[in-house]
Amino acid sequence: SCCFKKLSEVAEVHKLNSDPLRSSQYQPLIMICSRGSLALAALFAAAVSAPGANAFVPSRLSVATPSHNSLYAESEPVVAEVAKADDGQLGAQAIEVGGLNNMIGMNGLEPNQPNERFKAISLQAIDKIAEKHPQFAPLMEDVRLSGLVFPFKASPYFVDELIDWDAENVKEDPFYKLVFPTMDMLEPHHREKLVKAKEEGDPAGIMKAVAEIREDLNPHPAGQKTLNAPKNDDLTGVQHKYSETTLVFPAAAQTCHAYCTYCFRWAQFIGDDELRFAQKEAQSLFNYLDEHKEVSDILMTGGDPMIMKTKSLAQYLEPLCDPDFLPHIKNLRIGTRSLTFWPQRFTTDADADELITLMRRVREEGKRHLAVMAHLGHDRELSTDKFQAAVNRIQKEAFATIRSQSPVMRGINDDAEVWARKWRKEVSMGIIPYYMFMARDTGAQHFFDVPMVKAQRIFSDALRNTSGLIRTVRGPSMSCTPGKVEVTGVEEIMGQKVFVLRFLQCRDEAWIGRPFFAKYDPEAVWFDDLEPLDGMELPWDESGLPKPIWPALN
Repeated sequence: SCCFKKLSEVAEVHKLNSDPLRSSQYQPLIMICSRGSLALAALFAAAVSAPGANAFVPSRLSVATPSHNSLYAESEPVVAEVAKADDGQLGAQAIEVGGLNNMIGMNGLEPNQPNERFKAISLQAIDKIAEKHPQFAPLMEDVRLSGLVFPFKASPYFVDELIDWDAENVKEDPFYKLVFPTMDMLEPHHREKLVKAKEEGDPAGIMKAVAEIREDLNPHPAGQKTLNAPKNDDLTGVQHKYSETTLVFPAAAQTCHAYCTYCFRWAQFIGDDELRFAQKEAQSLFNYLDEHKEVSDILMTGGDPMIMKTKSLAQYLEPLCDPDFLPHIKNLRIGTRSLTFWPQRFTTDADADELITLMRRVREEGKRHLAVMAHLGHDRELSTDKFQAAVNRIQKEAFATIRSQSPVMRGINDDAEVWARKWRKEVSMGIIPYYMFMARDTGAQHFFDVPMVKAQRIFSDALRNTSGLIRTVRGPSMSCTPGKVEVTGVEEIMGQKVFVLRFLQCRDEAWIGRPFFAKYDPEAVWFDDLEPLDGMELPWDESGLPKPIWPALN
């Protein structure tokens, strides 16, 4: 009885259901208290009442002994020691209670949300992949060690249906490379530092080495923290780089069904709040938009907004079902890779019907354009029945437009025929090809980057072999500090080989659409590798910010 009294006290503090016997949130606490750990009950109550916790209520709790060092957790957890119970079953095993990206006693598998089928595979659970796919066993240690630096998560759908486990060398399969990190992604001096720390066996030393390596990997490229974020204290997950578009990072969306190894927002997933964008509530965003009538587009991003439960997503979408609410907001974009990692989000998830209905209401009642900005980088992603079923529901029931975009990445899709097949298939399915991007200057850029000249050739060769309907696509484009810079082509001017470039977007709108030139460099991979032609200058300064438009061009 004293346990339940304590639960009621905790409920009052954390504003939870005051009747612990009737609250599904309290089932794990009841189980813990029955074994004599009131302190852990209070800690767990705090966890389930944290921001975004409504989308993270486990249906059961078990306490598992980690099969590997706790440093292999997906993000740095808060670790609570469980007091030894009379029956001796709990012992001093650790339960990880951290952010939304952590696993709570699920043996490396994320807990089911009520009525939810999706379970992500974490770094702690990769041995389960090897049990099903023995080809993975020799690669596990490489993934475990590199996974200390690069966040790892995979979905069962992706692992079982998209990776070619029968490939002669599965490590070279583009879809294996897409989610499984490798030590080859680190520069030699970083590999040496991590291996040395691991061999010394000091957990503090390993964490220090990991932190130093991550700091060197440019966690927030293109001025995301310093230049793009509004200064309002309550806008902790908003960026406003271009006048007409505001990005929002809902706190509950700052994870994904799986993580791309090349993700330029990898810093969102490592458990460091100093590096993480996360908007805790929608009202301050709406207040900001009400003050900025120049904004016509909201881009929800992350992470992945489609990882959110529909009831959490509704905080942002429900008000937009009223056409009189922020009427200057005409377009809602949702950036997602769920069509690749978990297409069931739109079909068989417990709240899939509610999601489709909510999306349709934004279109029909709110009179807004709703676009699913799908990260699709390879034609294999479009090949499964589950993918096609999800696309059908989005288009035919939610009445949303799907646009595809992806970076061109070495070893994954640096092949013109892959892009041509992808674009052809997309158009046949009613998906609009939108962007080909370049690898950003963060994370393992050196491992994945494709030189500008090669990327432009891939783009042009793919485009030449496709229908005019596909030529909505733009690229290859660098989303860099001054704006989106397209590598339009390579030409010869006055006997000198040059890059022809133009801004598709720019912090200074006067530059948008204007061509400019740079010296040809077959090794250049990013905008700061470019050099001006003799007697000319590039349109940005040393900090990367655009210079005023040249008077002669006005």
